[in-house]
Amino acid sequence: MRELLTIGTFARAARLSPKALRLYDELGLLRPAAVDGESGYRYYDPGQLEQARLIAWLRQIGMPLARIRQVCDLPAPDAAEEVAAYWRQVTAETEARGRLAAFLVDHLSGRGSAMEDTTAVLGIRYAARSEPGRVRTSNEDIAYAGERLLAVADGMRGPGGDRAGAAAVDALKRVRSLSVPTADLLAALADAVGDAERAIKDIAASTPSGQVVTTLTALVRSGPRLALVHIGDTRAYLLRDGGLFQITHDHTYVQSLIDEGRLTPEEAVSHPRRSLLVRALTGTGNHPPDLSMHDAVPGDRWLLCSDGLPSVVPAAVLRETLAGPGDPQQTADELIDLAYAAGAPDNVACVVADVVADEEESAGAGDGGAAR
Repeated sequence: MRELLTIGTFARAARLSPKALRLYDELGLLRPAAVDGESGYRYYDPGQLEQARLIAWLRQIGMPLARIRQVCDLPAPDAAEEVAAYWRQVTAETEARGRLAAFLVDHLSGRGSAMEDTTAVLGIRYAARSEPGRVRTSNEDIAYAGERLLAVADGMRGPGGDRAGAAAVDALKRVRSLSVPTADLLAALADAVGDAERAIKDIAASTPSGQVVTTLTALVRSGPRLALVHIGDTRAYLLRDGGLFQITHDHTYVQSLIDEGRLTPEEAVSHPRRSLLVRALTGTGNHPPDLSMHDAVPGDRWLLCSDGLPSVVPAAVLRETLAGPGDPQQTADELIDLAYAAGAPDNVACVVADVVADEEESAGAGDGGAAR
């Protein structure tokens, strides 16, 4: 029988820290060969060095611990394929982040828009659609599309949720008719959100629970600029030059864990609290929305959607579908079909809008269409 190594000796041989070894033990990745019953001191077999080094190497390439556990349980050929698959995923995500970085550099430096003439006239082609999930008995998702306003809201399930989402969108409809300079548009949006909060407060007062919640993501067009208001986990995506960019940031508990480095995006997908919101419209006015301005560039395609779409349709499939030849209505229908093909456990709402150079080419659901 080979002599066991103390945790300190084993750590030096594996080029790991004792702290890392204790973590691997707690996670079930690398159990010690023996533990002293009185002191709790860990001892390792020299034959465990290879697995310890493998775990360390996998951590160096950024593999999540949950996936490392899977790799360690596989035969060597299958483990090799799993590592290769992971690295292909990392490479694709790195390329996507590179496109986003380039987009942000151009956007912040003013090079991202071909519309330097602020008097330029643009148009929007648009479509909106909302459908209940396969297992849902009600649909609180709102999708609205018009010449100056695109919006998606996702009300909390239960009494008042659908009315809260509708109230949020209705408050923004008043902004589309205002004649305000582009520079004042964000302030007008903030005022509209305040109106929405007051309407939601009234709705909450008439519900048994006394509480209603809705998310909101919307774009208001003013000449060659788009004003964005966002709160919650509904999303806005921009397809530009073949790259798909998520413009909004989810206001969820799980996203906060990702931001803090305590969770990876892969681990977040199956997190039991992934739908818990940390910011939304609740009628209290305690949660300010994100407000930002964006250039409207001919050729851009925007997607606004509730979380029922990206939760079941991967980003790569969203990009491929949005980059397809279909017009906004055809594309919106295809996105809904993809969600249903993936099970559609949640309600799904989406707005697809194309920025066009000639206002006369604008088309959609008349003066504005809502779907629920």
